Amino acid sequence: MNVENRYRGRREVPLDNQGWADARSAAERLAGAEPAAVYSGPLRRTLDTAYVIAKRAGAVPVYPLPGLVNLDYGAWEGLTAQEAMERDPRAFRLYCEAPELAVCPGGEGLLDAADRILIAIEAIARQHPGQSVAAVTHAAIVRLAVAKITGRLGPGWRIPLPTGGITVIEAAGGALSVPLRDNAANWILDLRGLENRPAASTRSG
Repeated sequence: MNVENRYRGRREVPLDNQGWADARSAAERLAGAEPAAVYSGPLRRTLDTAYVIAKRAGAVPVYPLPGLVNLDYGAWEGLTAQEAMERDPRAFRLYCEAPELAVCPGGEGLLDAADRILIAIEAIARQHPGQSVAAVTHAAIVRLAVAKITGRLGPGWRIPLPTGGITVIEAAGGALSVPLRDNAANWILDLRGLENRPAASTRSG
């Protein structure tokens, strides 16, 4: 489904060979950060990835966290973007252009998903002050977190992310930020403009 670019949502889709390879690659890159723990969404593919990362990090604990679960695509689960657009053109236009107003038909509102991922990140940060922690989630959820933190919850929210990619988020002084120095080499996008943007308050409501 990933190869066909279909919305997996909350379906239990197991890792394939490429997924396992991505997990091992991420584990190697994260090992140098010496994560104290690994948090994961509850779906099997994220948990399997989390255990690979935790083992490489020295058998650190893995904690399932519901707030890291994938976006609930509702009626769009299993569809391609083209199929979703043809079925629900207005809802799909909002999904692309106005995520703060968008709701997946029969599923989750994107603003609700953005709020819950920030709540999850804040909870992790409170448990691990001064430590590095890995959190395994899904591309749409990473995109929403970055968009909400950087104030870009608009038409450009769907930033390109490689499978198995790593995004660095800092929590300090009651705020979350997406530091350019740690992400410029990780993402396939231009991050200019983030350096001078103030960090977002961790109040998600």
